[in-house]
Amino acid sequence: MTERTAPTTPRSDAPHGDDAQDRAQDVVARILARAGTAIQLGDDGPSAYDGEQFDVDDRSALRRVAGMSTELEDVTEVEYRQLRLERVVLVGLWNSGTAEAAEVSLRELAALAETAGSEVLDGLLQRRTAPDPGTYLGSGKARELADLVASTGADTVIVDSELAPSQRRGLEDVVKVKVIDRTALILDIFAQHAQSREGKAQVELAQLEYLLPRLRGWGESMSRQAGGRVAGGAGIGSRGPGETKIELDRRRIRTRVAKLRRQIKAMAPSRATRRQSRRAGAVPSVAIAGYTNAGKSSLLNRLTGAGVLVQNALFATLDPTVRRTETPDGRTYTLADTVGFVRNLPTELIEAFRSTLEEVAQADLIVHVVDASHPDPEGQLDAVRSVLRDIEGTSDIPEIVALNKADLAEPETIARLRTRVPDAVAVSARTGAGIEELRDRIAELLPHPAVHVDVVVPYQRGDLVHRAHVSGEVLTEEHTEAGTRLVARVDSELAAALADAVAS
Repeated sequence: MTERTAPTTPRSDAPHGDDAQDRAQDVVARILARAGTAIQLGDDGPSAYDGEQFDVDDRSALRRVAGMSTELEDVTEVEYRQLRLERVVLVGLWNSGTAEAAEVSLRELAALAETAGSEVLDGLLQRRTAPDPGTYLGSGKARELADLVASTGADTVIVDSELAPSQRRGLEDVVKVKVIDRTALILDIFAQHAQSREGKAQVELAQLEYLLPRLRGWGESMSRQAGGRVAGGAGIGSRGPGETKIELDRRRIRTRVAKLRRQIKAMAPSRATRRQSRRAGAVPSVAIAGYTNAGKSSLLNRLTGAGVLVQNALFATLDPTVRRTETPDGRTYTLADTVGFVRNLPTELIEAFRSTLEEVAQADLIVHVVDASHPDPEGQLDAVRSVLRDIEGTSDIPEIVALNKADLAEPETIARLRTRVPDAVAVSARTGAGIEELRDRIAELLPHPAVHVDVVVPYQRGDLVHRAHVSGEVLTEEHTEAGTRLVARVDSELAAALADAVAS
């Protein structure tokens, strides 16, 4: 692959000329030489803490397999067809920052493409200060991309950015194959992995909102109209200019979007009821948030034995999972696994999954999981925190940063992250290292009951003693002739119940 760089405005802090050309070529070569890209290489099977993982087999059964073909010798029998993985070429712009940052972004795009079920053939990276308004790439680089697509036999081009509709059409006209952007790729992965009714509705809503401004007419569909058919005998009601096909499609999409919004809104009460039942029992809640493929589900399985799907892929789990567990001192709390984040997370997804992200906003504590073995863990940390800032109510919630995959990370990386986040906990969901320290930190930061009580509870009211152990913090417990003496911290409702029991 020959790299050329379109003319750009010189920058004092940026490489240009032959240096920029060589560095861009080196970045693409490193991406293509590492087939796993951002997905962790090596033994990635589930551990004993992850359960049976039946969902992995179900998901794999629906995936296309590379190298298998149903191509027919005689096309007159049925039709010409071929079953194979989609073959893609990646395209990116290096318009700011370092070569390492450009590499991380393109590596993540390659991992997203592999997760969606495609085969990455080649890549193109251009050093350019700003995208071209017509074709995203410069005219020379777009023609080079067309030659690359033709030589590799690719059928799709994936751009590492969100394309304007005009840019997508302009680039497709040059390369003569399908062009999709980063947002469309992420939406496709979400559509494959959504399982619950609510998750499927949220993904469909995001897809339609993305599609609406990007509708395009093919052939006569731009001018086909429902009206204007009097000459054909259509009669009354068909006079006038009518409605073009693309206008009709837009109206149908808006109608479907409105229906999906109503459906998602109607699902909110059941979720709120479950959350309220936990609140009524004074059970604290902890939300696990973090970058996609950082190991959130594996950590949930390690802490609770939930058996949630674990897969070495981006956005493997979308639907939130809530499980109960206990602190080392016996207090009960819930852990909620949430959807993963990614750099430049599409706005459509943030809006569509806002109801799911409520689990984070309603939590008493956030465990922020960071992949310490990732090439750019600081970038992951910043990307997740930028999304959390957009969720109302999260700014006041305490946060524990868990540096997961510490067994694979370099000690220098762990030390660097601890310098930036002094209270971070280094853990490994696979080996169990640091898990007990994380449990202790969670117990320390969970909200403590507000009322201090020192009462003797009659033995016939053992249910209140049990509630004190489950939802409160028992400091001392002593069995006397009159009953069980409790010195504890409990919520106001339980304190009132204990006072009534003692008084009676």
